[in-house]
Amino acid sequence: MRQYLNRLIRLLIGLFLYALGIVFTINANIGYAPWDAFHVGLAKIIGSSIGTISILVGLIIVVITFLLGEKLGLGTILNMVLIGVFLDFLLKLHLIPISNNLFIGIIMVIIGLFIIAIGSYFYIGSAFGAGPRDSLMIALTRITGLPVGVCRGTIELFVVIIGWRLGGMIGIGTVISAFVIGFCVQTIFKLFHFEPTKVTHETLDQTFKILFRRKNTPNKDNK
Repeated sequence: MRQYLNRLIRLLIGLFLYALGIVFTINANIGYAPWDAFHVGLAKIIGSSIGTISILVGLIIVVITFLLGEKLGLGTILNMVLIGVFLDFLLKLHLIPISNNLFIGIIMVIIGLFIIAIGSYFYIGSAFGAGPRDSLMIALTRITGLPVGVCRGTIELFVVIIGWRLGGMIGIGTVISAFVIGFCVQTIFKLFHFEPTKVTHETLDQTFKILFRRKNTPNKDNK
């Protein structure tokens, strides 16, 4: 049970870091990252918060990645929900200042992208299932055989075009995010000698079965 608790803590840390990284890229104020431009564009049209839209988009991607053969786990579900919750919470706290300087904004975007990459390392490594967007990245990496950075960058470029059409703020920060996020993810994964495609993720059914079995297994110390 302690092992599961440690993995769950790792998962939650990763999700929080991911949301924190997003806040850095948003408050850099030089153009939203691709997914954020997409979320903000939808939020403007629907009239909802960025976090709520993030959850809804995550749900759609979960269905797509499931059809592509990726496993759904506890981490997939928590990622879909908690990143949006953490995002709205952090934005309301106003802990990360909004930049009014181009140079500082660029630094904030790069910092945010590396924080996102570290967050990805933590929650994917928890083996509870990758998040919706990273599941899509992993699925494409597995299907195409291309490097993870290439697949991630391709997804980001595709999303930014749609985000721009929806009215999301596009700028130099968007370009940096689209081209650099793949490099950041690949750099962090190499730094920690982490290969996401080799992680054996637990499905929801497997997680519940293991926890239920442990819960009902008699403690030898109590005999």
